[in-house]
Amino acid sequence: MDQEKKREKQPSRRRRGIYLLPNLLTTAGLFAGFYSIVAAIDGDFRTAALAIFAAMFLDGLDGRVARMTSTSSEFGKEFDSLADMVSFGLTPAIVTYQWGVERLAEFGNVWGRIGWAAAFLYVAAAAFRLARFNSNVLWTDRRFFQGLPSPAAAACIAAMVWVSTVYAIDGLVALVAGAAITATLAVLMVSRFSYLSFKDIKPGHRVRYTHLLIIPLAIIVIVIEPLNSFILLAVYASSGPATWAWRRSRRGSK
Repeated sequence: MDQEKKREKQPSRRRRGIYLLPNLLTTAGLFAGFYSIVAAIDGDFRTAALAIFAAMFLDGLDGRVARMTSTSSEFGKEFDSLADMVSFGLTPAIVTYQWGVERLAEFGNVWGRIGWAAAFLYVAAAAFRLARFNSNVLWTDRRFFQGLPSPAAAACIAAMVWVSTVYAIDGLVALVAGAAITATLAVLMVSRFSYLSFKDIKPGHRVRYTHLLIIPLAIIVIVIEPLNSFILLAVYASSGPATWAWRRSRRGSK
């Protein structure tokens, strides 16, 4: 009897451990977002940018682990959404504020107000984007996102700050461009443009070697040259409105 009880307890313990793994990954992503804020406050913008990229990687990993182990739960979804709001909503706004928006006030009060308004617009747009994603049950096409995903928007800001740090891009024009990019990303997040989700690859299905090479190549590109990562992310952010304009032009030509 004792052995049977032990056998019954072992699966439940193992099951709890499996459920814990995705939440631990989510917590690690949340810590990466928090550490990015700390690094930005300390003036280490390269580390702040890399921490956002780490949070983005962990955000994609926790969901895939949960799906592969069939341990998705309502708690996990809510926790992941709250962590995303910190890592991809609040963190990028604080990083871009510490990087340049704060310095816009040096060129006049008007520029300073425009800068922090752009940072707040990004936070509000990220919150709206996440709330719409959680409540939009009618959007069933897993191949596409409605609006620019907040992790991609956050990574774009991280790449922008990283590039400006590496190449010593400074001055009023650069700071205004940074605020404009931040505001544009905010608008794209709340837009209805369609973006590829890259979720059509399911575990257990055969995947082409060319598809498997995309992930390591992307990581190499980001680590070696931040400018390449910014260009790739800018192309992805532009793909939504570009695709919409292309489809609209085709309809008009018919």
